[in-house]
Amino acid sequence: MNKLPPRTIAIVCLLLASVLLSIWWLGRGSTLPAASAEHPAPQDAPARQLRLGLNIAADSALHAAALKFSEAVETRSKGKLKIAVFPDQQLGSDDQMLEMARNGTLDLLLTPTAKLSSAIPAMQYADLPFYFAGREELYTMLDGEPGQILLSKLNAIDLIGLTFWENGFKQFTANTPIRKPQDFARLRIRTMKSPLIADQFSSLGAQPIPIDFHATYKALADGAVDGQENPLVAIHGMRLHEVQKHLTISNHAYLGYVFSASKRVFETLSPELREIIHSTARELTLWERQETARREIDFIEKIRAAGVEIYTLSPEERQRFRVAMAPVADKFAFAVGYDLLAKTEELRFAQMAPRENDSYVIGLDADLSTGGAQAGGAIYRGMQLAVEEINQKGGLLGKPLRIIALDHGANPQIGRQNLERLAQMPSLLAVMGGMHTAVITDELSEIHRLKLPYLIPWAAGQGLINHQYRPSYTFRVSINDGQVAPFLLERAVKMEGHVAVLLERSAWGRSNEAALQALIAKLPAGKVELVWLDAGDPNINSTIDALVSNGLGALVMVANPLESRIIIQAMARQAKPVPIFSHWGLTGGDFFTPMHTALQNVDLRFVQSILIGEGRAHPKLGNFLARYRERYSLAPDAVVPSPIGSVHAYDLTHLFARAVSQAKSADRQAIRNALESLPRHNGVLRDYNPPFSAEQHDALDRNLLYLARFNDHGHIVLAE
Repeated sequence: MNKLPPRTIAIVCLLLASVLLSIWWLGRGSTLPAASAEHPAPQDAPARQLRLGLNIAADSALHAAALKFSEAVETRSKGKLKIAVFPDQQLGSDDQMLEMARNGTLDLLLTPTAKLSSAIPAMQYADLPFYFAGREELYTMLDGEPGQILLSKLNAIDLIGLTFWENGFKQFTANTPIRKPQDFARLRIRTMKSPLIADQFSSLGAQPIPIDFHATYKALADGAVDGQENPLVAIHGMRLHEVQKHLTISNHAYLGYVFSASKRVFETLSPELREIIHSTARELTLWERQETARREIDFIEKIRAAGVEIYTLSPEERQRFRVAMAPVADKFAFAVGYDLLAKTEELRFAQMAPRENDSYVIGLDADLSTGGAQAGGAIYRGMQLAVEEINQKGGLLGKPLRIIALDHGANPQIGRQNLERLAQMPSLLAVMGGMHTAVITDELSEIHRLKLPYLIPWAAGQGLINHQYRPSYTFRVSINDGQVAPFLLERAVKMEGHVAVLLERSAWGRSNEAALQALIAKLPAGKVELVWLDAGDPNINSTIDALVSNGLGALVMVANPLESRIIIQAMARQAKPVPIFSHWGLTGGDFFTPMHTALQNVDLRFVQSILIGEGRAHPKLGNFLARYRERYSLAPDAVVPSPIGSVHAYDLTHLFARAVSQAKSADRQAIRNALESLPRHNGVLRDYNPPFSAEQHDALDRNLLYLARFNDHGHIVLAE
């Protein structure tokens, strides 16, 4: 074979090299874009810089934990996320930093729960005095479902709740020994500006005096106040022990800090970075608490060395305080939230040993967190008052009775799950329902499959009692739609012009439609128009505009609180608002406060079964209301929230208790049977003679109906 000349070999080698280079470059180009003047080669993205603000000093346990958080986030994100920590209110006051986080100009913050309680009243949960057995129980609650409920409420103010850190438990200091509740009598106690904390001390006979934290030392030194409460870090850091002779280790309440993120900022981060922030904050919670407790040991020794007498309450002494302060939690239950308090009681009940848990249970399955939360809380209070009276007389079948409340949030699926959970409790005797007909309608099959005596104190749907299930397990002390709907329409048709009946598109709305058919058939054609309304309907305003412009004379409204507010606001904007005749659903929430101005332009009347101060009311109602006001520390002129819920539930709980006593058994079927054969019972709402029968599970009738309105102070008064 002839050899190729050297020049040819060189050209071939050069061509081969070019081909190989092209193949390599094409392969490289399949995964990386080619660089050019317009599209330069990508560089590593710069680290995202976030700021964390807190009000506490740079040498505190909170600050130390914040620094560890910053380091851990940078490490876990491989430098993609860096957190700069600003202690000592370097970025502004608590209120200023909170506003910055809400509008997205501050990324992360640690805020005392007390500073959030104006916007989120539920944040007073940890302020409840002697409500928790100790540190471990409170940590269990904050790290569990109650804590998640609490953190989720921050969404309403554009924050993302991450976890709870702390500045420690609060202790008492004074110039006299504090050992028992009576030791506070006539003392002047410095407090922060908080109605709950002020009530804590006034309930003990002390005089609460709100004073700025930084002025507390001088107030104590000058004798303007006799004592105060604070965590040990604040007592030592502000040198309060120099002007106080006695320190009582009471651990009576908690100065928690909410670790949160700006919602606007958080949503700009990748899911990976969000998870790093969330998980790191949660994981450091234990370390921050342990560091706080470790430092408190040193604070105690330094305070003792300064000559302060230190005393630790015994378990028996704590129990005396706990009993004395228990009404504080009940008084502020609507502000803190029955959803939180009920979940806490449920978890406590589940953690009890069988011997400790030697009681019977009546369940509550109601909305405690959404639009019907006020009705749910009112029902709980009526049950609570009745249960306390029952237990004072020895309980049921020799055991105390207790309430376990579960929140369904107006969700039928959760309601069915609640019934399943309650039915699994061997000590459960019956379940009380809430205000939502739609939820109970969906639960009927579960109620009868589980054979649960189900007590209805509010919901008015006809099908809740008149259904196909036999034997029926549903019993009601409320007035059904078959009586309410005609009562309202009869008054509305007296107005000139045609009448529109605005119905919620639900089982409740259909119940009212069925109740009106016979009456509408007797009226002139076109006098009454049925209009259907979906929950959250965006067209409510235009619907009201169209009805009024077409000559509407009156409106009958069957809607729950949220939709009712929108309807009232739409009517208030009309040049000539027409009268509204409403079902009582709107009273299941805080309706008057947000609607006060609109109601000045709208003639709103709604149905009620009782009226406080009305001459036709049952004689026992006055005694019930007096006890109610005393039990929940309500002033004589204060508004009773959703009164029909409390009164109906009170009577119904007592009827249930009589059935248990008559059955002489905790068997649920025996209790159901006994409810059908109860003798006369003198209740608060009426004398039940008899309450129920085998043919009739509705205990009330149309004779109890009033047409009511709100007066200028929010009281429900007679409208006719």
